[in-house]
Amino acid sequence: MRCAVALLALAVCATGTARAADTKGPNVLFLFADDQRADTVSALGNTRIRTPNLDRLVKRGVSFDRAYMQGGLNGATCVPSRAMLLSGRCLFRIDEKLLRDETWPEAFAKAGYGTFATGKWHNGEKSLVRCFPEARGIFAGGMTDPLKAPLADIEGSKLAAPKLAPKHACAVFADEAIKFLNRKHEKPFFCYVPFDAPHDPHIVPDDFPIRYDVEQIQLPPNFLPQHPFNNGEMSVRDEALLAWPRDPEKVREMIAEYYRYVSYLDSEIGRVLDALDRSPHSRNTIVVFAADSGVARGSHGLIGKQNCYEHSLRVPLVLAGPGIAENKRTAAMCYLFDVLPTLGKLCGVPGPQTSEGLEFSQVLTDPTHPARPHLMFGYKNVQRAVRDDRWKLIRYPQVDRTQLFDLKTDPDEVTDLSAKPEHAARMKELLARLGAEQQRFGDTAPLTVAKPLRAEWNPPPKKGN
Repeated sequence: MRCAVALLALAVCATGTARAADTKGPNVLFLFADDQRADTVSALGNTRIRTPNLDRLVKRGVSFDRAYMQGGLNGATCVPSRAMLLSGRCLFRIDEKLLRDETWPEAFAKAGYGTFATGKWHNGEKSLVRCFPEARGIFAGGMTDPLKAPLADIEGSKLAAPKLAPKHACAVFADEAIKFLNRKHEKPFFCYVPFDAPHDPHIVPDDFPIRYDVEQIQLPPNFLPQHPFNNGEMSVRDEALLAWPRDPEKVREMIAEYYRYVSYLDSEIGRVLDALDRSPHSRNTIVVFAADSGVARGSHGLIGKQNCYEHSLRVPLVLAGPGIAENKRTAAMCYLFDVLPTLGKLCGVPGPQTSEGLEFSQVLTDPTHPARPHLMFGYKNVQRAVRDDRWKLIRYPQVDRTQLFDLKTDPDEVTDLSAKPEHAARMKELLARLGAEQQRFGDTAPLTVAKPLRAEWNPPPKKGN
């Protein structure tokens, strides 16, 4: 009898353990690129680039055609973008240099998750230690030669002295993520891997086999030798990477280097995905791939990301994992700072009280389901923009210019319709919407100024002239 009771107790205990394992929240693997345009994934339409590993992730999940970062209040827009992502807060209520409010990684930790990071960190060392008590191979900076990157680990409650990376920084980040995935985990994990690619300088190991023939590179459909007017940020570092007017051959060379770097990043992401597939966590892990911003690379005569055009604000976003539809695309609109609230919903993690992102988990099972009806963007106090399902308005208050684009028929924003009389009512409506969104997000920048600057802009002469 005692033996039977003991066996029954063991069975009940085993059943309880199994149920506990079954109810364990899903893991999260978040892969984050730096300055990767939304149109640089082969499976999503760019047949000129090779991204086989991102392609297989696309086939496993839901890809967003209209995911955006909200902008930036300084030239290094990746800083606010990452702050928005991690905090769930909008552009106008974040501290770009230090995450002062509770973050989503902290919320995951409070809910019983182990949090781990490796890669680029841009939001202050104190914030890093709060968000990820375990972090290895951290590049605490903006940009560097990735073959000579200073990387550091958290030791105790602070980052140790950095050491030069023994190989390409992206390879180190992938190595650290793989080591983490190969460990035995008693509780669910949130693994954050923010790469520093394909941000310039576009440096790839010499032996990386994929190369792009400059002669085969096509210029962007919205290529211009020069932006048609002063957008308020014409002399920032990024715009000085190539001389004005833009030489089409130099732009092709830059795009070829950029594509090669994207393909190299894809290969490192592939190593991480392979490790996940081999691990016992593969069936219970949500994988996210996104980027902190896009970049111009010749579009509209611009090189950098300090603008409100689609090529610089729109980002790739793919989610795959348990309960998520496979091989689907969605037109649902969202901000990057909506992504972690969505993961919180999927993982049963209550978010920080200060988070204002809107979760879009319904889209992941039904990609036809809408998310946000309109989005608002900003750059410093020189550009503001708003878009709805079809129309996009960009306002340049310092030069009193406004652009209007029909994104349905003109997704590359080539034809400005703002001067067309038939769009006068639409212009008025979108300007009102922009003002309302500014008020909702706490943005106090004026849409008009008392003494506008001249819209004409003369580029500096080429060196040697």
